[in-house]
Amino acid sequence: MNNIKGSSPGVPSWDERFSGDEYIYGEEANLFLQESAQLIPSKSKVAAYAEGEGRNAVFLAKLGHEVTAYDYAQVGLRKTEALAAKNGVQVQTVQADLIEEELPVEVYDAAVMVFGHFPRQDQYRVLNKIIRSVKPGGRFLMEVYEEAQISYDTGGPRDVDWLYRATDLLEWCKQQRIIHFFTGEVDRTEGLYHSGSCCVVQIVVEKLEGK
Repeated sequence: MNNIKGSSPGVPSWDERFSGDEYIYGEEANLFLQESAQLIPSKSKVAAYAEGEGRNAVFLAKLGHEVTAYDYAQVGLRKTEALAAKNGVQVQTVQADLIEEELPVEVYDAAVMVFGHFPRQDQYRVLNKIIRSVKPGGRFLMEVYEEAQISYDTGGPRDVDWLYRATDLLEWCKQQRIIHFFTGEVDRTEGLYHSGSCCVVQIVVEKLEGK
């Protein structure tokens, strides 16, 4: 199997995963994003990071936002464009390695990332670039798997070093204004790979001036 950045050990590359016609995480947006979308002001310029096949980006575009989807996998971005066309909306796509490449600075009114997982040594490098891409006063929404997810068999990386520590994420969030922070068990049914009870961390922060 061909491992690349953004693909946890022992699994196919994301281009390989996304190569079929089926949307492997489904076509419906993540439930936390659906429940929290009202926290993004109307007609915002939004970045969807580690966006995969586009389900969250398309959902946001259908709400009237101007959305740009970032992902490493070109196959996923093509499926994002197809899903947007199917739903009668537009989503701009950008192929990017979130670990290695720089992102725009203070361009977006909001950013989202759903189950974007990276090796532990790179997690906050990525998160810091994401928050820098948001304008002061803008918001960042995220749901990811917590370390405890390693004991579940319902989705996410099978290497604990690709999961997030809730305590570390809380400390990172304290640099901004915390609107929502939750860690615990939720149910997620999202396509082929997320199914059942799981342990997540959810955050919504508002970027402070000078951060």
